[in-house]
Amino acid sequence: MSDTGSDVFDDEQNKLGEYDGDRNEAGERHGVGRAVLPNGDIYQGEYENGKRHGQGTYRFKNGARYVGNYHQNMKHGQGTFYYLDGSKYEGSWLEDLREGHGVYTYSNGDTYDGEWLHHLRHGQGVYCYHATGSKYKGAWINGKMEGAGEYIHTNHRYKGNFVNSCPSGPGKYVFDTGCEQHGEYHQVDQDQAEDEWGELPSAPVLKWIPKCITSLTLWTPGKETSGGETETAPAEKSGN
Repeated sequence: MSDTGSDVFDDEQNKLGEYDGDRNEAGERHGVGRAVLPNGDIYQGEYENGKRHGQGTYRFKNGARYVGNYHQNMKHGQGTFYYLDGSKYEGSWLEDLREGHGVYTYSNGDTYDGEWLHHLRHGQGVYCYHATGSKYKGAWINGKMEGAGEYIHTNHRYKGNFVNSCPSGPGKYVFDTGCEQHGEYHQVDQDQAEDEWGELPSAPVLKWIPKCITSLTLWTPGKETSGGETETAPAEKSGN
């Protein structure tokens, strides 16, 4: 989800807005002040040499707002963005983009707690599904589950590799009863998975191929294991 509004205005536009606050010797906004921008947005906070710089609150006329640190007119450092749909991001920013560690609470109650890069989930992170209580814990690349990870459910979990947000290849189901089912996830060819209307599914169809059941073992990503009970991993409901 991207910002619902833009708080970037050039110097000429800024001068057209109303401003009440400190200025430097050159007449630039400098120190603490409150500005009503030409489009109706409001910024209240710190300025440096005419630009938003330091702590401040930016309120969009549509109801969204950002509270946090600015650097040279850009969201930079720690800050919280409250989006119009009720979702919220709290964490690190770099030049107006979510980057570093942050927590995103989505409008449906799902949460992501982890690393970000260029506004996308990227690195290690945990995505919690509010409706089911399940969660994904592992690697992300460009907003998608990619690499080693695990789905954690109430009484069991799946550990394996993920490609394009889907389990792929060797993995295992670990049950609280103290056993594991090893196997592999394969993508079913679409011409074998048409629905009753003869249409192809929009998402890939996965098939779990069980191999064996063992007691609890260590699992290393990339090493072949053998496997278990057929289960469809939950699709991600929300997020950017």
